[in-house]
Amino acid sequence: MGLTKSKGRVPRIVVIGGGTGLSVMLRGLKQKPLDITAIVTVADDGGSSGILREELQMPPPGDIRSVLAALAEAEPLLADMLSYRFNNGKGLAGHSLGNLILAAMTDITGDFVTGIRELSRVLAVRGRVLPAANQAIVLKAEMADGTVVTGESSIPKAGGSIARVFIEPAEVEPLPEAVEAIEQADAILMGPGSLYTSIIPNLLVPKLAAAIVRSCAVKIFVCNVMTQPGETDNYTVSNHLDAIQAHIGHQIFDYVIVNDGEIPTQVHTMYAEQGSKAVHVDMDEVTRRGYKVIADTLVLFRTYLRHDASKLSQHIYQLVSDWMERKG
Repeated sequence: MGLTKSKGRVPRIVVIGGGTGLSVMLRGLKQKPLDITAIVTVADDGGSSGILREELQMPPPGDIRSVLAALAEAEPLLADMLSYRFNNGKGLAGHSLGNLILAAMTDITGDFVTGIRELSRVLAVRGRVLPAANQAIVLKAEMADGTVVTGESSIPKAGGSIARVFIEPAEVEPLPEAVEAIEQADAILMGPGSLYTSIIPNLLVPKLAAAIVRSCAVKIFVCNVMTQPGETDNYTVSNHLDAIQAHIGHQIFDYVIVNDGEIPTQVHTMYAEQGSKAVHVDMDEVTRRGYKVIADTLVLFRTYLRHDASKLSQHIYQLVSDWMERKG
């Protein structure tokens, strides 16, 4: 591809989200010649992250730790160590070692962002990992019946339909480095991940959202393969896009990447027992709204259904490369 030769630099891509889906995708993207910045949600309040957040008054480290492990070029064993979760021990059970290391680095350096930067150096992380803000935010959801649910971990358990989510404090300041990364990006990528609790919370940080809307980068949405119980029950691809547009106030994406491959019957059955099913690709509705769609068989099934990181990253790299070639 003539991109890097003609432009003299690799494409700058900003990936926004949180959770497992983001980490899976980043494992594929780090194999490409891309300058990656990951902007990660700080709304998590469950499990180990929730305990550290409350007891140490720090932003939740869990999603950051997963992204660091995904982008680390250090020995695989070191990345595995970050993800190690203690099963026993009073006060230790349930904690991931990576979360505890991030808590320690925050204390040592005096600042969460600096702690992430220093740990990134130790792990030889490909690219930069930035929290959406340098403080924890509280995520709340207004349900269709008007009730309000407080806490990221409580929202999917509420059992209702989500009308909207919002954050406190509402005017939280983003990291200047995150805004700068968006302003300099050739591509901005969101998803896959929990729509209301991993992706949208980043867009509720006002100056982040404004920077994304202003950006001339190519903007790509990677849609989830399966619906998420308590968040996106019965959602189609266009429902995901409409929810993001409703929260940010603009239709921001140029491209949508979807899975159109068959999901094995036994996998369907397994997920149906958990209240989850394949996201319906309503191609006509998506294209009618003006989005360009990239559809392919993008799933792998091992223990869980996941995006095929290699195929997905190839599509993303091709899109970004073609975009930059056209822009000259």
